[in-house]
Amino acid sequence: MKTSRKLLIGAAIAPVIALVGPVGTASAHGYVNAPASRQAQCAQNVVSCGDIKWEPQSVEGAKGQRTCNGGVARFAELNDNSKPWRATATGRTVQFNWTFTARHKTSTYEYYIGNTRIASFSGNNQVPPATVSHSVNLGNRTGRQTVLAIWNIADTANAFYSCVDLQVS
Repeated sequence: MKTSRKLLIGAAIAPVIALVGPVGTASAHGYVNAPASRQAQCAQNVVSCGDIKWEPQSVEGAKGQRTCNGGVARFAELNDNSKPWRATATGRTVQFNWTFTARHKTSTYEYYIGNTRIASFSGNNQVPPATVSHSVNLGNRTGRQTVLAIWNIADTANAFYSCVDLQVS
């Protein structure tokens, strides 16, 4: 009888534990925080945005995307060039700083302006430290530029995307 009672109590409690228990975390999250990416600007209330305000590290989509939202419809506002994105004043070489809220083995980091890849860095299929910095030469480009920074995960089909607006002089 004791065993039956324990099973009954366990069956009654299990759904409650499932609902109030800890939520699982994704295996990897990250974004460019300096210069402030579009999602960083949303999180800092510089620009009014939707859901991305609460999770700037979550712009994760299939590898090969060339959009600021990484193909994720709920973050479409990141593609909206009519929003008042602040452009960081810079010279032709820029230090991009990634912040990782959950780290994952990395194949590469890539940087694009338009469809042109301007830099690539190997992640050596290693788990990165909590922050990573890359010095990227923008070439002869001047004026307002949007750089798409991509963190390619080594052991999944996904990547993380951040767009950074710059005013290059």
